[in-house]
Amino acid sequence: MSKLPQKNELGFFEIRLESIGGLGANLAGKMLAEAGVVGAGLNGVSFSSYGSEKKGSPVKAHIRFCDLHTPIRATSPVERPHVVGIFHEALYKTINVVSGVYEDSIVLVNSTKTPEQLKDMMKLIGGTIATVDAIGIALEENNRVNMAIMGALHRLCPFLDPEFFKGVTRKSLEKKYPHSVEPALRTFDRGFNEVKFQTFALPEGVTMPEPVRQDTPTLGYETQPMGGVITNPGNSILKDLSISRQGMMPNFEEDKCIHCAACDNVCPDFCFVWDEKADKKGRNNMFLQGIDYQYCKGCLKCVYACPTEALTELREVDGYADTKRIPHVFNR
Repeated sequence: MSKLPQKNELGFFEIRLESIGGLGANLAGKMLAEAGVVGAGLNGVSFSSYGSEKKGSPVKAHIRFCDLHTPIRATSPVERPHVVGIFHEALYKTINVVSGVYEDSIVLVNSTKTPEQLKDMMKLIGGTIATVDAIGIALEENNRVNMAIMGALHRLCPFLDPEFFKGVTRKSLEKKYPHSVEPALRTFDRGFNEVKFQTFALPEGVTMPEPVRQDTPTLGYETQPMGGVITNPGNSILKDLSISRQGMMPNFEEDKCIHCAACDNVCPDFCFVWDEKADKKGRNNMFLQGIDYQYCKGCLKCVYACPTEALTELREVDGYADTKRIPHVFNR
């Protein structure tokens, strides 16, 4: 039986995975639990929590490990994680993904940024921040983001055996999806080898913030504005769908556009910005100005519909959407 590096007052080593639907966090949590129970000889449990069961909606996976003599009677969500795995960097904009971390917790982020940059972005005070470009690895290996994250987690959790996990992966895929075995193993290995991490000491005299329970309402009797106004409804202009993009996005080239609106007809989220202008004959017509990437979830339906290749598939890089975004009139 492997020895756990840390335990809480109940004897648990706890992991929380923060993700969106479609990135495989639910399956990753189950596989991680199997690696700890069958491979490392620990007691363990895994379960997930999520809202609407659709691609792009927030998902959390909770995993607990303990020694064999410790019973697992806790079924509540993991509020004080020793390890947090964040499957999409942009989640921090709408969710407190680092809530409840200890001063020595490990926070793994799917990102191309440095640990120093992420520390400032996520307002972390101390702990270890690890980064791995899971989306980039998955695209290059034609595989899933969760396999790269699993590789990085096995590097950061030394009580887990990577060889055992690779054996489980091979066994589960080789019958139904034999062509996926080698890409999955390569993605896992790259996640294991390419993860980078840095530890930040907690400043003297500073304490970690208290965790916020998952079921704590955003608006309550102490924080609700006068008149019961809901300040951020789900259909407001504040909605941000950028967390739903999984590495690819549409790129607009105006000189190739014939303004046929085929893209707008298939777009499920009204991302395209139009303006009325005079054409060459002096008649008023609608002309496409660009894309408001705040509402683009990267489905790429517009790319497939475009008849002139004015819209093409592009690997998203940090900051590109912000610089190329054309805001809708109500956001200007």
